Amino acid sequence: MRMRRKKNLEQRLADCGNKIIYMDREDRSFNAIDTSEVLNLSELFGNDRPVYMEIGCGKGQFACEIAKQNPDINILAVEKSSNVIVEACEKAIEAEIPNLIFMRGGAEYLECYIPQGSIGRLYLNFSCPYPKKSYASHRLTHINFLKIYKKLLKDGAEIHQKTDNRNLFEFSIEQFSEFGCLIKNVSLDLHKSDFDGNIVTEYEQKFASQGFPIYRLEAVMR
Repeated sequence: MRMRRKKNLEQRLADCGNKIIYMDREDRSFNAIDTSEVLNLSELFGNDRPVYMEIGCGKGQFACEIAKQNPDINILAVEKSSNVIVEACEKAIEAEIPNLIFMRGGAEYLECYIPQGSIGRLYLNFSCPYPKKSYASHRLTHINFLKIYKKLLKDGAEIHQKTDNRNLFEFSIEQFSEFGCLIKNVSLDLHKSDFDGNIVTEYEQKFASQGFPIYRLEAVMR
């Protein structure tokens, strides 16, 4: 079911100003690579600190919290829904978080905007599982996306994934392994593990409260 368009959405987006970067592409294919709009991340954030990225930031709970906990790290939070990203951005503005900037658009266009080898870590939190096999290429851990991430990530950078969907988790392990990533710190029930420092997302809070296990892994790009 589609989310109802939020009231005054365009004005609310405009009020977010340069806190949101818009990845608007006419050609919506994986082959639409145009680097003329690649960002200067040092100018964007006003410093040369490391940059981490979350793809599928939702309403911004994780992005805001990790940015607040790590003021020496710059965070790029990506979300393709205007309806959702506007809430995340408003949350960050209200909390006065300077090291967090949002990008609206699909992950398949990131290499048109992000410099190669510039991202120090990537977070994939509760991505849409696209359960039908015919939609597998839309999953954010499909090899098509891993090829993009490899270009954007620094050598040896990690991808941290969390999901409540076991099928997506198993699919992700297969894709990471096929792509040559080193998989480590795998948890089949995160909230019953000894993992320290977990930042709970909106979806995670909902699923965990219903008794669903949370799956987590770290994949090292190499």
